[in-house]
Amino acid sequence: MRASRLLSALLLLQTRGRMTARQLADALEVSVRTVYRDMESLAAAGVPLYGDPGHDGGYRLVDGFRTRLTGLTRDEAQALSLAGLPGPAADLGLGTVLATAQLKLAAALPEELRDRSGEIRQRFHLDTSGWYAEADATPHLAAVTDAVWRRRRIRVRYRRWKAPQEVTRTLDPYGLVLKSGRWYLVAARSEHVRTYRVSQILRIQVLPDHFERPRGFDLAAHWQSYLTGFDARRLRATAVVRLTPRILRELPDLMEPAVARAARTSAGPPGPDGRVQVVIPVESPEHAVGMLLRLGAEAEVMAPTELRALMTRTIKALAETYQLALDS
Repeated sequence: MRASRLLSALLLLQTRGRMTARQLADALEVSVRTVYRDMESLAAAGVPLYGDPGHDGGYRLVDGFRTRLTGLTRDEAQALSLAGLPGPAADLGLGTVLATAQLKLAAALPEELRDRSGEIRQRFHLDTSGWYAEADATPHLAAVTDAVWRRRRIRVRYRRWKAPQEVTRTLDPYGLVLKSGRWYLVAARSEHVRTYRVSQILRIQVLPDHFERPRGFDLAAHWQSYLTGFDARRLRATAVVRLTPRILRELPDLMEPAVARAARTSAGPPGPDGRVQVVIPVESPEHAVGMLLRLGAEAEVMAPTELRALMTRTIKALAETYQLALDS
């Protein structure tokens, strides 16, 4: 346990530079006194480690010192071999960098772990693209990525769904998210953090101005909060629907997760005909019609009245269309 902690402390100093005893203690989840003992042990083992006194001091490694990754365990080597995503890395302009990093990692590993890492890559492949849709064209992704890395403000011409469809925005790009094969930019505009689909950026200008990310901003936590809020803002209405047991089982493959989850948790006891009544969230009656038609006759809308009436009119129109085709 202590050996693992010492290695973690060494890698923290190698990747982050100077760190105070308190910062190391927080990162390693130990006491400051334990950090002092660990730093003494590293120095005694020959690690070129220095402690700078004073308010702005801390521990640091001699410039240029790097440790080799020979301390990796079998499980850690396997995990690292699964960490590379060649497609997204290439999108970000890091394809060559990733390949070089993998070569360096392989060179640093003992022979047994190097062979194991190669075996893992031959048995597992990570594909981040979504089904039934082509990947977005993102000609400006490299420029956005560069601005994110260098904390440079950008001015973009952006196409959105509501009028006016084309707008100009000046943004502080905080980070990029890859979701189901599509890239999204999380950026601040007038101190409000928003999400922009990278494929909808029509033009981009990287400005000379620099910006500072808010202290403590967590991209992953923000994205999860955004997804939760997105569903809450979008799915504001509900519909009562009777489903056959088969359709209820297959709903996760036919509907988005929020709808399938709501149906599963709200399902009542089967009726005389075996159907189950559920309550699902919907955007609007117009949107719900298209969503529910794919379930065919195995779904019956019970409420609201407006949605049931709209389903009736749509089904009648379809029947007339196909009847005309049969008669001709």
